[in-house]
Amino acid sequence: MSGLIIFLNGTSSSGKSSIARELLSVLDETCFHLAVDQFHAMRSKRELADEAELRAVMLRTWSGFHRAVAGMAAAGNNVVVDHLFSERWRLDECLELFPAADVVLVGVRCPLPELERREAERGDRPVGLAARQFVQVHAHGVYDIEVDTSTATPLECALQIKEFLPRRPSPTAFERLAAAGSSAVPAAR
Repeated sequence: MSGLIIFLNGTSSSGKSSIARELLSVLDETCFHLAVDQFHAMRSKRELADEAELRAVMLRTWSGFHRAVAGMAAAGNNVVVDHLFSERWRLDECLELFPAADVVLVGVRCPLPELERREAERGDRPVGLAARQFVQVHAHGVYDIEVDTSTATPLECALQIKEFLPRRPSPTAFERLAAAGSSAVPAAR
């Protein structure tokens, strides 16, 4: 039996990690929070030769992260995923790896001016990162549920998601995206 994958998709600084932490405290069943940032933090700190080597390491990290999520769910674990579809290939790979009927795709929205304010306040992200991701992250356009972190706290967003889970749609957003295929948006890798 496959576990449920609650996939939080939003730009950097949109509030995905904060919502994920709240979900773990409000959901009735045991869940694991898997964040792509956690995987990047596990990497050794050695200097990389150049941008090409950095890009290759990043691609392998993201791809390995997708497989780790799929593996946890395949073992029957419920997983809250903190990631983003800032490049189309990420969505395509997740569509290939995850059981589409068991994915709840959550759009984590926040207006760009608020994202930029949060980004500047955090100081741990490159300036303009959220702006660069803003259009592509939600380009696929299909969600099971969306939350807005500019109007709701992380706990309120988590509760909205929890209340939604018993009435998940069929087909799910992931099933609809899989059925549409990847021809709608060109893949980039």
